[in-house]
Amino acid sequence: MYNYSKLLGRIKEKGFTLEALAKKIGLNVSTLSKKLNNKSEFHQDEIKKICRVIDIEMCDIGTYFFCQ
Repeated sequence: MYNYSKLLGRIKEKGFTLEALAKKIGLNVSTLSKKLNNKSEFHQDEIKKICRVIDIEMCDIGTYFFCQ
């Protein structure tokens, strides 16, 4: 299980709601919620889209997506 609290903080810091972020990256909000609650896994392309939208550098992906 991954801890997405830092990612959630970054989403909020950048002024996005989960609904707005989901729409921006082409996901249903319930799908994004499942991923953030460890009920489903993120795919590489989804991680890249999220990073682009909320300005996460590629070298920092582990800090936001792979903290246990």
